[in-house]
Amino acid sequence: MKPEFQAFHQQLQSFIPPERLITDPLRTLAYGTDASFYRLIPQIVVRVESETEVVRLIGLAHEHALPLTFRAAGTSLSGQAITDSVLVQLGDGWKGYEISEDASTIRLQPGVIGAHANRYLAPFQRKIGPDPASINAAKIGGIAANNASGMCCGTAQNSYRTLHSMRMVLSDGSVLDTADRDSVAQFRQQHHALLDSLDSLAKLTRSNSALKQKIEHKYRLKNTTGYALNALIDFEDPIDILQHLMIGSEGTLGFISAITYNTVPDHPYKASALVFFDQVRTTCEAVARLKSTPVAAVELMDRAGLRSVEDKPGMPDFIRSLPENAAALLIETRAESEAELHQQIKTIMASIEALPTSQPYEFSTDPVECARYWAIRKGLFPAVGAVRETGTTVIIEDVAFPVEQLADAVADLHELFLRWDYPEALIFGHALEGNLHFVFTQSFDTDEALRRYEGLMDDVADLVVNRYGGSLKAEHGTGRNMAPYVELEWGQDAYRLMKEIKSLLDPAGLLNPGVILNDDAKVHLKNLKPMPAANPLIDKCIECGFCEPVCPSRDLTLTPRQRIVIWREINELDRSGDDPKRLQLFKKQYAYQGEETCAACGLCSTSCPVGINTGDLTRLIRHYNHEHRENLAAWVAEHYGGVMKASRGLFRLADVTHKVLGTARMGAITQGVRRLSGNRVQQWTPAMPTAAKMTLPVTEPGNTPAGKVVYLPSCASRTMGPMRGSEEPISLADKTIHLLRKAGFEVILPDALEGLCCGMPFQSKGMFNAAERKRSELGIHLMKVSNQGQIPVYSDTSPCSLRLQEGLPSELQIFDSVEFLDRFVLPRLEITPIDEAVALHITCSSQRQGQDIALKRILEACSTNVIVPDQITCCGFAGDKGFSTPELNASALRSLKSQVQQCSGGYSTSRTCEIGLSHHSGIEYRSVVYLLDRCSHPKPIEDTCHVAS
Repeated sequence: MKPEFQAFHQQLQSFIPPERLITDPLRTLAYGTDASFYRLIPQIVVRVESETEVVRLIGLAHEHALPLTFRAAGTSLSGQAITDSVLVQLGDGWKGYEISEDASTIRLQPGVIGAHANRYLAPFQRKIGPDPASINAAKIGGIAANNASGMCCGTAQNSYRTLHSMRMVLSDGSVLDTADRDSVAQFRQQHHALLDSLDSLAKLTRSNSALKQKIEHKYRLKNTTGYALNALIDFEDPIDILQHLMIGSEGTLGFISAITYNTVPDHPYKASALVFFDQVRTTCEAVARLKSTPVAAVELMDRAGLRSVEDKPGMPDFIRSLPENAAALLIETRAESEAELHQQIKTIMASIEALPTSQPYEFSTDPVECARYWAIRKGLFPAVGAVRETGTTVIIEDVAFPVEQLADAVADLHELFLRWDYPEALIFGHALEGNLHFVFTQSFDTDEALRRYEGLMDDVADLVVNRYGGSLKAEHGTGRNMAPYVELEWGQDAYRLMKEIKSLLDPAGLLNPGVILNDDAKVHLKNLKPMPAANPLIDKCIECGFCEPVCPSRDLTLTPRQRIVIWREINELDRSGDDPKRLQLFKKQYAYQGEETCAACGLCSTSCPVGINTGDLTRLIRHYNHEHRENLAAWVAEHYGGVMKASRGLFRLADVTHKVLGTARMGAITQGVRRLSGNRVQQWTPAMPTAAKMTLPVTEPGNTPAGKVVYLPSCASRTMGPMRGSEEPISLADKTIHLLRKAGFEVILPDALEGLCCGMPFQSKGMFNAAERKRSELGIHLMKVSNQGQIPVYSDTSPCSLRLQEGLPSELQIFDSVEFLDRFVLPRLEITPIDEAVALHITCSSQRQGQDIALKRILEACSTNVIVPDQITCCGFAGDKGFSTPELNASALRSLKSQVQQCSGGYSTSRTCEIGLSHHSGIEYRSVVYLLDRCSHPKPIEDTCHVAS
């Protein structure tokens, strides 16, 4: 840490605990990384939990003249969320929300993820206006501070236009809540000079007709370049001006501690069409005609973009033969009723029926088909990222043109790509607003590469501003990336006005300096982020951060993005030999921060634009770390049946000891032993399972109208019984057999079951040879018992099901319990739902298999009140991590208990997950099989059908 930060850091500890003050080199690098292609490493990362802490932090920063940069999710692309000073992150205390009685407004704290806000509003058929592509990861603080928009919101429903009120902290530490009359009155009294100055600037702007006309023109387009000068002409009350200036200010004018949005309708009826044209000009003419029709979104894709995805599965064959100047529009319309939707479709189709299309088209209301259309559009950016050379980064620029000039602008952009040798560049965008994104790959490792990028950006700026009067940043924010061009776009008068606004609201210049306004004409070419090769498993990572919200270790140690950042740094240090001490430190710290606390659940792959599973990297690292244990793994695999018997013996011993000592003494003794062992002894909890007791089924001839099914109980199901004191002390295996027979199935168990395993316990530890041996061995047994795949196989544990589906022959009909219960068991049972609240945990494996909807359907058939706790993704138990690294499980589930106290029980599809869920929730979690069995009885035979061989 630099000397000038040491006294500041010492004083911070008077009101912020040391664990929320991060200064070590590994985490400052990891936490300082955002989605942009710039890198600055903060001296201190501060995690704040309250507005009071923010106020005191700002005051202390002024005392020491140290800059602050506020960070929400770090998904911004223009370098506005990085710093080499003090980075301020949001902790758990910023996730509150409040919906008005009629749902016309929603008050949100800045740590709420955009998609979560929409989830809260969904029961009211409302949503927030802004809809950035990063909405599943981006937080409200960043969405508002960048005035982020997206495919549908346009300029009418962005944060600026849908702002109702705001609570903010200004650079002098004062707090203003524009929804609170007393707060406003007090602010007017104490800050009348500031408000008078804003009023004077507004009057001056409105009296300058040329400047006023320029502002009106700029905001007819999408525009996030510079400050929101339209606030000076749209509003007369300085309070309104101030809160609208905060929108899009990128943390340079103050801190948004809460924002209230006017919500917008989320129409339930939707239809989409993918329309192809042979000419870009015809495509853009269609856009102009569609502008006045009831469309919700019109997305343009140029020929280069279509070419990048034309070989993807499910793409129509004719796309490959489209002419070089072809383009496509993805059109969506939404309505409140089905009749209204069909009328809108007719209106839209009539508006462009005179224009020649490459192929006949029609609108689809099928959600699956519409999702396929949108997958094409959303696949353009990752398509470039997936084929780029290792060591390069993917850059997505963001400009806007008048819609009537869109065709010429597209052609001119393509000319620039050729001039500066970017043959892979492609264009897509929100055509209805003239907002185009162009994507290309870029290296910064040579002077020539840097010169080429500089030349392209200078020419793009000239084209957008001087030829078309457009916007250099339509929705991604100015940041450092476009700061050198703000004056070019706006002119001297407007730029001077922006400087006055900054000076008024941040006179010391300590709030995110260098962002939006920067006197360095080359700032966009400095502090560029290296993207060195690290491992083919992760080299395609673009560090966007979309993975972070689903990671169970996100608030304990590192996220997938951060793991990749550090692994890249380790490999570059190893390769260069430049700093051996730093390399040694990073390797030592990564062992815990990166490897030990990674659940390797793979949920990150479901959010990653290029499909990276960071768990694969973790398992590979474990493989290298555990190579000396391969012989032990092979021995365990060979004697697996004995290991299972020994495991049941240990569970039995632990349960007897628990019974004798009682919960309190058992907990104290085991915690002490664990502490004395240096955490090598695994953690015991009161939710520890008893030893499983499984009764083999006896087939009753003539009582199996549904046919046969092979039941594969997992290792966990065969060894782990219910927890002590369970309401129903019957093993999962016995309960499953009972339920399947109730539904009319003849249940068959594989031979030599005790020694069988899918290999997951070995795979998770990087013991790949033993893992594959066990899976292959199991596959042979399943092929035999299923009559070469003729009989379906029911797997009762989701992680095991996923592993088997990924690696065994496709002839085997392997069903996870969720799919089998939903498709084949539920229809054969009469269900009487219970009038009790029940909690549902959807395991990471179920999510990766796409079984979440089916699982909810099963629970909703069984209970009138199903609660899926908010912001609980992977539970972090991760096989045995809940025993060996219990803090991972605790962190992932820290908000669970308060959300499920009203529930009579919890349900899931993995026995090990249920241990941690029970421990941290205060209620017992069990397999969904228990609830379904409780609520069901067989249907009459005449009401069912034969569903399996």
